[in-house]
Amino acid sequence: MTLRRLPLAFAFLSGFAVWGAEVSVGNPVPSIEAKLLDGTKISIGAGADKVAIVNFWATWCAPCRAEMPAIQTYYDRHKSQGLQVIGFSMDDPRDLARVREVAQSFSFPIALKADADFKGLGRIWRMPSTFVIDRSGVLRKNGHEGQPTVDLEALESLVTPLLERP
Repeated sequence: MTLRRLPLAFAFLSGFAVWGAEVSVGNPVPSIEAKLLDGTKISIGAGADKVAIVNFWATWCAPCRAEMPAIQTYYDRHKSQGLQVIGFSMDDPRDLARVREVAQSFSFPIALKADADFKGLGRIWRMPSTFVIDRSGVLRKNGHEGQPTVDLEALESLVTPLLERP
């Protein structure tokens, strides 16, 4: 390896750590803050006493758009049990009109990435990415690992047991 390539290799390896290696199932997640499309503010994490599904999507991402109805159905079935869902649109703020158009089909809160702080989840490098956080603020599904999309069966299997109170 030449000296000229060394910084590139180092940047790649360093970037990999930022892409989510520090995020791991079983560890607490720092709070996630966002200003929603309607202007209200939301916080997810420890102390909320809610199970949270955090989904990263984009209007141009076909798999993202395909999984969102399942997330909506799951939300409708379980929101009264202490479920919180938030969708983060990874679209550019200039595409806000398109994001709002898509968001009209869903009742769970949606925010633009530009209006949010989710650094504790690492760099979102694939879409869709879905993270699940339990009532104590502990990560239970890492969106950087495993199957990138979720469906109703996967949500029922993973999230429903977290909704049951001890």
